[in-house]
Amino acid sequence: MTETKGVARAHLVEYCDQVLQTDKFRDYCPNGLQVEGRPQVKRILTGVTACQALLDEAVAWEADLVLVHHGYFWKGEPGPVTGIKRKRLKTLLSADINLLAYHLPLDAHPEYGNNARLGRLLGIEIQSGLEPGNPLSVGNLGVLDKPLTLDEMAARIEKVLGRTPQTISGGQRPIHHIAWCTGSADRMVEQAQALGADAFLTGEISEPVVHFAREAGIHYIAAGHHATERYGVQALGEHLARHFGLEHRFVDIDNPV
Repeated sequence: MTETKGVARAHLVEYCDQVLQTDKFRDYCPNGLQVEGRPQVKRILTGVTACQALLDEAVAWEADLVLVHHGYFWKGEPGPVTGIKRKRLKTLLSADINLLAYHLPLDAHPEYGNNARLGRLLGIEIQSGLEPGNPLSVGNLGVLDKPLTLDEMAARIEKVLGRTPQTISGGQRPIHHIAWCTGSADRMVEQAQALGADAFLTGEISEPVVHFAREAGIHYIAAGHHATERYGVQALGEHLARHFGLEHRFVDIDNPV
């Protein structure tokens, strides 16, 4: 068996930053290297969120780098390194493991992004961004491979994602044009309706959008924040493994939300 040579961490991070165009996004957290570990990377472990369970898997697998969609240091979070934050950072630093995180840039990427990957899995052809005129739109508008009823679309989502989505009916209209944005993007249903979409798909739902969907006549589908955002980080991890000749493993830490 050929031994993996690995890649310099600095080179890998620079490559990711360029591919995801991180300098073009205004985000709620720092994108890129969040915690510095060993300088050489051979093993990448990917996951949706840098929770303690994922870090424990990384230590057990002897990963050199953890790549996630939800990392640390969010705007408005408490600054002191205590409690859960201390334990997580201690785990990474004690094992000399790098933490690499990409939020909005990973949502929006046309090839490795959460939205692009989810659309492909659900048989949706992307037509445009959900934010007209914005080449970095984090949501999309597309067309299904065939028109479906709301129940049929829910069944397709359940089959692909392995969980039953919550749906709000916007009437009897079939779903042909659909807008979607993974994660937490409930208020973007208004943009979807303005663009003429028959349905809007995201991860979460809030009380006001139930009434909006019913009154505006647009179907609303909440398929899970975690469930809709599992695919971008996997795609990026697989790409990095191929590109640099690395070992890659995705770990899905169960999250019902």
